[in-house]
Amino acid sequence: MYRSIAVIGAASALLLQATAANADELRIGTASIGGAFYPIGQSISNLVNEHAGGDLRMVPIVTGGSVQNPRLVASGDVDIAITNNNLAVLARAGRGPYSSGAIDIEAVAALHPSVLHMIVLEDSDIETVEDIRGKRVAVGPAGGGTLGFLNFLLPFHDMTLDDFTPSFLSYGDGFSQLADGNVDAAFALSGYPAAAVMQASATNTLRFIEFSPGMLDKALDANSAFQGVEIPSDVYGTDTAGTVIGVNNMLVVPADADEEVVYAITAAIFDHLDQFKAENANAAQIDPAASLKLAIPLHPGASRYFSQ
Repeated sequence: MYRSIAVIGAASALLLQATAANADELRIGTASIGGAFYPIGQSISNLVNEHAGGDLRMVPIVTGGSVQNPRLVASGDVDIAITNNNLAVLARAGRGPYSSGAIDIEAVAALHPSVLHMIVLEDSDIETVEDIRGKRVAVGPAGGGTLGFLNFLLPFHDMTLDDFTPSFLSYGDGFSQLADGNVDAAFALSGYPAAAVMQASATNTLRFIEFSPGMLDKALDANSAFQGVEIPSDVYGTDTAGTVIGVNNMLVVPADADEEVVYAITAAIFDHLDQFKAENANAAQIDPAASLKLAIPLHPGASRYFSQ
């Protein structure tokens, strides 16, 4: 599930520090093109390039995504990267996919949440998570974040992947298969609105799978990095809002990253949050106050910005 995916276009990473003599091109680790992380990384790069001043420059790098990105920070292949609260905690502790060794990273800021979309067609007989027993379910690509969430949630329901027929499909293919009736439900860990879900909703009326009473609270009590998120009904044209589980995404850097550079990056983003939100739909969900409630410590440069 946590296979490392090689960064596309290998190149030597530059250290996260600025010098007056020449420009530093910082590399921000994102995910695959077509997901939510790459456009967010592109927008952050644009803000840094326009507003950070001096010689500071940034470029987005295609990577394997949130699981791989802390490793790329540790190896120096990227200088800053997007991951999520839960994975950042595991990386610092050297647990889970990072059991080969702890990674000394710190947070720059909270970004948009990724939420576990649990979707069926409106006339489906699947109402709750337990109802996917014996069904055909699109669970995202093998090794992806959706499977990580499912493997966390299913034991609370006395279930495993063996209790249904999983289809390991990209989000676009999974929701296309849902629309065509080839799977009974589709799951996707993504920011919202998610393009794959939007495409399915253009020709179908969708509905959220619900948690049985108490199940979401039980999951949230088991892992404080996760949160309940309500997706308004107008996002996908559902009859009711969807209550789903999610996790905040964050920017991370090496703990020894230059304080002035991290401060400049943070200021370029959050002093121009309106521009960020106008450029990227997911950025509209960014709450600056959430950066003070992350599951790992803020880097001193970011802490200085948010404590002003």
